Amino acid sequence: MNWGTKILIVYVAFVAGIVFMVFKSSTQNTDLVTSDYYAKELKYQDKIDEIARTAALTAPVEYRLENNTLAIIFPKDFAGKKLVGEAVLYCPSDEKKDIKQPFTILDETLLLEVPAGSKGLFELHLSWQDGGVTYYFEKKIFI
Repeated sequence: MNWGTKILIVYVAFVAGIVFMVFKSSTQNTDLVTSDYYAKELKYQDKIDEIARTAALTAPVEYRLENNTLAIIFPKDFAGKKLVGEAVLYCPSDEKKDIKQPFTILDETLLLEVPAGSKGLFELHLSWQDGGVTYYFEKKIFI
């Protein structure tokens, strides 16, 4: 085998490798965390204030997972008060597993149904209002 054939084999292998990498990279899922991340970044100071108000409560927000139901227990600071908000179970690895549920509760435990196939790492995002004052709670949980 002469040197011209060897150069041709190396060149063909290189081109085949590049074509393979382009094909594999074009089939990868490249979901963004959120599609409007820039607008959310501008409003992040409001989120910091909401987190500080939540941290100032007499007790933390608690949660329990029982039989594919996530029970979220709000502190006694909200006893007898109407809470309006939204609960989100965000799955960083798969957008299709995200669960979003608006809620209105009065001195109750919030129950969030989790589909049986939803296993893995999730982030629990809670935002709610009590008399015009907003609160925010975020916690990583493993289901």
